[in-house]
Amino acid sequence: MKAYLSYLIVFLLTFSLTSCEVVGGIFKTGMWAGVIVVVAVIAVVIWLLSRVFGGGRR
Repeated sequence: MKAYLSYLIVFLLTFSLTSCEVVGGIFKTGMWAGVIVVVAVIAVVIWLLSRVFGGGRR
């Protein structure tokens, strides 16, 4: 009975560690997507402000 329980614990730990790696990958991807979106929004705001205030052209 103890051997069965040990195998069950090892089996469950194997799946939980793999899922942690998957979740970590998802968060890393999400972080980079967030960085790209923030940079894009800042670029659009700067572009809009330069259009509104003339951007130095007269």
